[in-house]
Amino acid sequence: MAREPGGDESPAFAERYAADEGWSLDTLSVHAGQEPDELTGAVAPPIYQTSTYAQDGIGRPRAGWEYARTGNPTRHRLERAVAALEGGEEGIAFSSGAAATAMIAELALPGDEVVIGDDVYGGTYRLFERVLRPKGISARYVDLAADPANVRSVLSPHTRLVWFETPTNPLLKLVDIAGVADAISAHRGADGERPLIVVDNTFASPAVQRPLDHGADIVFHSATKYLGGHSDTVNGVVVTSRPAIAARLRFLQNAIGAVPGPFDCFLVLRGLRTLALRAERHAANAAAIAEFLAGRDDVAAVRYPGLRSGSHAHPQAALAARQMRSPGGMVSFVPAAGGVHGRSARERAVAICESTRLFTLAESLGGVESLIELPAVMTHASVAGSPLEVDPALIRLSCGIEAVADLLADLKAALDQA
Repeated sequence: MAREPGGDESPAFAERYAADEGWSLDTLSVHAGQEPDELTGAVAPPIYQTSTYAQDGIGRPRAGWEYARTGNPTRHRLERAVAALEGGEEGIAFSSGAAATAMIAELALPGDEVVIGDDVYGGTYRLFERVLRPKGISARYVDLAADPANVRSVLSPHTRLVWFETPTNPLLKLVDIAGVADAISAHRGADGERPLIVVDNTFASPAVQRPLDHGADIVFHSATKYLGGHSDTVNGVVVTSRPAIAARLRFLQNAIGAVPGPFDCFLVLRGLRTLALRAERHAANAAAIAEFLAGRDDVAAVRYPGLRSGSHAHPQAALAARQMRSPGGMVSFVPAAGGVHGRSARERAVAICESTRLFTLAESLGGVESLIELPAVMTHASVAGSPLEVDPALIRLSCGIEAVADLLADLKAALDQA
C-alpha cells in the first residue's frame, strides 16, 4: 500500500508516532491512525480532498500515490486505525457497510456455498438471495447461536465462507466465534480449503469484542454505526490478517470502485477518538434500560446479552462475559398485548415507536443519540416471508449516550400510553 506524503522526509517523526506501542484499546482509539501530520505537525491530520496526485515522472508516482480511487492518505489512516483496533494487519475501507458486505461476498465464486447465521441484517439476506443466488452462489442458513457445532450440518465440499453476526441483528443472539472456528477446523470446502470465517462486528465494535482474537479470518463493520458514532456519514471497513485476502479485497476495492470519500473517512476517524468512552456509556444505558423493561409486566420479552438472571435472562450471558468486553448498547424487546387500550402486541409496538421523544424513530444504530425502530417493516423488511422473518411486534433500541434517567422516563411514558 502507498505511504502517506511526507513519510520519507521525516523518518524520526514517523517512528516517534508509530501506531503499535502495546497500548490498550482505549488509547489506540485516540491515537491509532491519528498521528500528527508529517508535513506540518498538525495534531488533527488534514483531509486530502483530491482526486489525483502529481507524479515525479513516468512510472514514478510520489510516495506511491497515483489516483484517489486506488488510494487516499485520509482513507489509509482510517484503514490503519480500524485494523489496529481490531488487532488485524490490514484494513480496507469502502463506501458503506453494504459495499463492504458485497466485496467480501465477491470472494465466493459461482458454484460456491456460503453458510450464514440465521439472524442477520435484512440487507445481507437481500444481497445473498436476490443478487448472488441468481449468479450461482448458494446461501445456507443455520442457527449458530444455539450450538456452534450446528455449522457442521450444512458444510459441504463447496463451502467457501461461514458468515455471521454476533450479537445478531435484531434478536441479539450470540455466536461463539472460537466454537465455530473449532467446528470447521478440519473441514475442506471450496478448492479444498477450510472455509473462511467472516464476522460482522457492527453491533459490537472493537471496543466490545475483537473477532480476530477468537479465530475469525475477516471482520467487518458498517462504520456508519458505532465507529463513526454521530449519524453523519456512511462508510464500511474490513479487517483481516490474511495477506492474500487483503490483496484480493484491495484489488476489488480498486476494480469495482466502491470507495469512500476522504471527508467521510475523516468523520469516522474523528468518531473513533471517542469510541471507547462512548461504548462504556452505550452499554451502561442499555443495561439500565434492559433491567427496566425486564421489570415491567406489560413487556413479553427482553433481549439483552447483559441480563444474567430473572425470566428475561439472556441464555448466552456467560458467553457474553467471556467473549465481549461489555454486553453492548443494543436492546430488543416485545411488548405484551393489552395495555391501557387493549391493543395487540403489534399495535402497542407501533404506538411505542411513534410516541417516544428522545428515542428517535429511525433506521441505523450506534450514534450518540438513541434510536427506536420496528425491524419487521424497517431494517428487516427484506426477510418477510422467509425463515428469517422477524416478529412483527419486536422493537429494537439503539441506546445513546443521553442521561439514562431521561431515556427511562421517555420509554416509561411511551409504554404507559400504549
